[in-house]
Amino acid sequence: MAEQIGVTRQTISLIEKGKYNPTLNLCLDLCYALNKTLDELFWIERKSTEG
Repeated sequence: MAEQIGVTRQTISLIEKGKYNPTLNLCLDLCYALNKTLDELFWIERKSTEG
């Protein structure tokens, strides 16, 4: 997949580990390659502060 979207395997690994913030264009390339939406790949639920 890294080769398909023009990045290194290390870049993909860092994104997966949360140690690299990809550009919007790279995010979209990942979505297209995986046939997923931005929400499906990158959405993180907010923690509730109500208590």
